[in-house]
Amino acid sequence: MPVIMKEVSIAAGVSNPNLLTGSPYELARGNVYFSIGVTAAATGSFCQITSGADLVAEEFAPPVLTRYPIIPDEMYFSDFASLVDRLVVSARNPTGGAIIHRVAVQVTGVG
Repeated sequence: MPVIMKEVSIAAGVSNPNLLTGSPYELARGNVYFSIGVTAAATGSFCQITSGADLVAEEFAPPVLTRYPIIPDEMYFSDFASLVDRLVVSARNPTGGAIIHRVAVQVTGVG
């Protein structure tokens, strides 16, 4: 089962349109099931998750932890995707300091 694990620092007042950019699993390679966890190292930031045309999670404040989400306990979001659907985890940091975001995604092929 492929896993994406990304750690990205978001500067003060900056947005990142996709924390998963550059991952070979950012685009679905067929019919897949995504299980997603996101954490932030400090309070004040916001994330949103989309998969293809699906809004998986509207803008939310991610759990504040200084580590990756625990698999499977903290994988709060999931969705099915079809061939070439893009998985997007965007982050916005309106605070006065940089915040580290960690994303874990498990990718499971289906039928």
